[in-house]
Amino acid sequence: MMRLGLRSRLIVLIAIQVIALTGIRPATARSAAQSDAPSDLDTYAARVLKDFEVPGLAVGIVKDGRLILAKGYGVRKIGEPTPVDEHTLFGIASNTKAFTAAALATLVDEGKIKWDDPVIKHMPSFQMYDPYVTREMTIRDLLTHRSGLGLGAGDLMFWPHTTFTRDEIVQRLRFIKPASSFRSRYAYDNILYLVAGQIIPAVTGKSWDDFIKERIFARVGMSESNTSTNDLRAGGNFVSPHAKVEGKVQAIPYNNLDNNAPAGAINSNVSDMAKWMRIQLAHGAIDGSQRLFSERQSREMWSSQTILPVGDPPPALAALKANFSSYGLGWGLTDYRGHKVVSHTGGLAGMVSRVTLVPDLNLGIVVLTNQESGGAFQCLTYHILDYYLGAPATDWIAGFRSSAEQGQKMAAEFEKRLAAVRKAESKPHLDLSGYAGRYEDAWYGDVTISLEGGKLVMKFSRTPVLVGDLEHWQYDTFIARWRDRSLAADAFVTFSLKPNGTIDQMRMDPVSPLTDFSYDFQDLLFRPAPASRN
Repeated sequence: MMRLGLRSRLIVLIAIQVIALTGIRPATARSAAQSDAPSDLDTYAARVLKDFEVPGLAVGIVKDGRLILAKGYGVRKIGEPTPVDEHTLFGIASNTKAFTAAALATLVDEGKIKWDDPVIKHMPSFQMYDPYVTREMTIRDLLTHRSGLGLGAGDLMFWPHTTFTRDEIVQRLRFIKPASSFRSRYAYDNILYLVAGQIIPAVTGKSWDDFIKERIFARVGMSESNTSTNDLRAGGNFVSPHAKVEGKVQAIPYNNLDNNAPAGAINSNVSDMAKWMRIQLAHGAIDGSQRLFSERQSREMWSSQTILPVGDPPPALAALKANFSSYGLGWGLTDYRGHKVVSHTGGLAGMVSRVTLVPDLNLGIVVLTNQESGGAFQCLTYHILDYYLGAPATDWIAGFRSSAEQGQKMAAEFEKRLAAVRKAESKPHLDLSGYAGRYEDAWYGDVTISLEGGKLVMKFSRTPVLVGDLEHWQYDTFIARWRDRSLAADAFVTFSLKPNGTIDQMRMDPVSPLTDFSYDFQDLLFRPAPASRN
């Protein structure tokens, strides 16, 4: 995701991330009887909206099996007065992954699958680049970000919106080269959650979407949630996504994720998500006689599967320091002020969110926003956590704002260093027409470069929005300036020549270190397409 974890600039997260969460010393939790919301939450939310330039957000809190708060703040769309309320739908992005894991958990309970079943047992056509990985990959591996694929590898097959089908994306996985050996390190991915979702129709005959609606939404009571932007009807109660475009916050179009829905396509609200958190905190129990999944599967999903390195938080957030960090099955795991925290974040074009569970406090918090500001949901989450933990007051707004500003400063300095060594006086080795043509990559497919009005224009064949003007940088390197400026993903395009002066290959790399990891341009290797035959 998406982003889904998918956007680095929109997600302070990398899609789970649980940015580092542990205080220096344990705090004294408030008594279970004190099940209320912070009295200053309305004022605090107003500050967050203003300081992080977020048009609207919603907060949900559950405690000890009770709904404490489900409330909206701000507006659905900038410049319009319609307010956000507890029923307003947001894209929850990679928070969808926990639903996919829970759906599989129900099949484990029913004996239809096992977590350690080889994927090819249920999907014989599944194939990775390495035959060994194809043979050994299990359902558990699909959910734990340890496949050997690089960060966000293959995301360009669904992000931004593409014309690939789910089956086409799964089929093209076999052409993506690994970045590390199998199960050797953590690297967040979205594509394998699609494979995990496709296990469901392979076993049950029901699509992932129908299974989620019938087996989770209906049973939990999430009557207002859906699995596709196609279900958002004009005049309905849902937000518009927003992003900073050339420095100014504005509404942007929805990005349809139907072709990788199991990784991040659910739309929900804090009223429904509160019901979801209650089930999670009850370890799968719906009521006294029904369960969504067993307590055993709850423990499995909340158990460390892949260990993550623990680093120091940025100076502005020095009060945070994690003792451990890992990934479970659809959930990130860490600790905060001596308490285990089960959480996940999500990021889509124009919307970011976080779901946080503290099992030993029986506490759940969800924050949904309609702007690409991870600091907003982080501040609110920690402010509420600190209230229930009785922790010392911390100015999270100043801390996360400072951290974001530092990230922007570092990115600007990086780009300044690149510009300083640029050979601006250099010329391309070929006439511009020599770079025009069709190029093919093994897993993505083709792009075309054409000469239009004396300028080169790049178009990704399966991604309608990826149309960019190629601006010469130096030698045989250009920069693709995408015409949709909300993408914030300009990329270097470098051509390599053969000894005879014709083009051998074309590579791409993001210009800014803040480019979302789902724009995995660096994983592409384009070669000139063979001339068409009559």
